[in-house]
Amino acid sequence: MAQNKHNRFVMRDREWHPRPYAPAYKTSVARAPQQPLVSLQSPTASELTGPDFDRFALGRFDNDLLLNFRSGTAQDGLPIGERIIVHGRVVDQYNKPVAGTLVEIWQANAGGKYRHIKDGYLAPLDPNFGGVGRTITDDDGWYRFRTVKPGPYPWPNDVNSWRPAHIHVSVMGPSISTRLITQLYFEGDPLIPLCPIVNTLDDPEAVATLVARLDKAAARPMDCLAYRFDIVTRGALQTYFENAS
Repeated sequence: MAQNKHNRFVMRDREWHPRPYAPAYKTSVARAPQQPLVSLQSPTASELTGPDFDRFALGRFDNDLLLNFRSGTAQDGLPIGERIIVHGRVVDQYNKPVAGTLVEIWQANAGGKYRHIKDGYLAPLDPNFGGVGRTITDDDGWYRFRTVKPGPYPWPNDVNSWRPAHIHVSVMGPSISTRLITQLYFEGDPLIPLCPIVNTLDDPEAVATLVARLDKAAARPMDCLAYRFDIVTRGALQTYFENAS
């Protein structure tokens, strides 16, 4: 629950979140809880009071995935793929900016391949693309990344399941206990309505919170398009978060 400025509580809408057991999404069969949920003890002081990102040292290219893993300085040292900007605001349910919070992303490359030892997809790795980035929101809650648009990839949910192009997003919030994780999709992707994971959400408005919209006003002419993905951390219009189900 979230407490508002009038000291009332905003109950989490459980209908907003997916069914824990969704047989069409085969991983949920093994992962869905089989017993009633148990209330945990109150968080510890360390979970509620940190970390503090005011003095967090970011690297020059931490939010630029085109440059933070490149192997050279020449033009051929840039990643392969469609260059894009992903940006937006992190706000609460009253549109108040969440300033100074850590936003992290990780993603597949333009061919749909993750730089992960257990990724068995046959697409090649890009030697100039690491697939991870981080930044801290400014005073108005804005964040910004430059990257390549990730490719879709197959996964063994059935004989021909494909994940839509997506980027994983983590927002830390004011403390460790408030970390939220989700993923963004891209406007117009025909694979979104076909994805078994997306289809665990019954409310089309919940799905819409996961879609980054084309934002030509923020594009760089002759360089890259931009997509805007605002993140609402709580309340009736919150973005759907995987770990808040």
